[in-house]
Amino acid sequence: MLILLPPSEGKSEPKRGKPLDLEALSSPGLTAARAEVLDALVTLCRDDADKAAAVLGLSAGQRDLVARNADLTDAPTARADRIYTGVLYDALDVETLSAAAKRRATSRVAVASSLFGMVRLGDRIPSYRLSGDVSLPALGPVAGVWREALPEVMAAAIGKGLFVDLRSGMYASFWRPGPELAARTATVRVLHEHNGTRKVVSHFNKATKGRIVRALLEDGADPRTPAALAGVLERLGWTVEVGAAGKNGTQLDVVVSEL
Repeated sequence: MLILLPPSEGKSEPKRGKPLDLEALSSPGLTAARAEVLDALVTLCRDDADKAAAVLGLSAGQRDLVARNADLTDAPTARADRIYTGVLYDALDVETLSAAAKRRATSRVAVASSLFGMVRLGDRIPSYRLSGDVSLPALGPVAGVWREALPEVMAAAIGKGLFVDLRSGMYASFWRPGPELAARTATVRVLHEHNGTRKVVSHFNKATKGRIVRALLEDGADPRTPAALAGVLERLGWTVEVGAAGKNGTQLDVVVSEL
């Protein structure tokens, strides 16, 4: 099973640690694309801070993020699960997982990344700012880079297991599973139900996804189909509705009424 998470816009900034080594990251098939995106981002931020802020969609109060990007090749790194922050990652809370669950997290969880394509939780990366909808002047849309680079790497990472897609729409555009993976792809959506009305609420969505991943890692189950995953989630206490199978997989709606 491979669980793919969205990244967080906010990231912690390590104060010490080895500098970035692209060759040491998992999925070496992405190294060339990673180097291209990294070079384009660093060059932009080093050469023209004003243009970089505009391209990256940063406010005046976020100009420090331009300087941070300019120094990415020399900046200290930390494990990805310590770099990504926010509601989802707080709910997942990797540091407090049991030893067995941490081992599963290492092999079963990955994060979509505008800068690195995909990283595992144990990959050492620096704190960066690059949203999935950015187009870098020297490179073009980062989403386009990853649409070309990710297909073979993702297929290899998923192998013969289940692909559990928890990404937001922006990052789902980097790569979508084809029909050959449809029977083993589950896209999870969280719906908040209140007074008979259902809607996607960002905070509920992110927190629930983090809790779902944490529960799956602690439980240890390794479902091989979307229906089997739904069964595991129901056993763990969630209300799950299984959609019709489509050419890109099956949508599972997890319905929650309170946080």
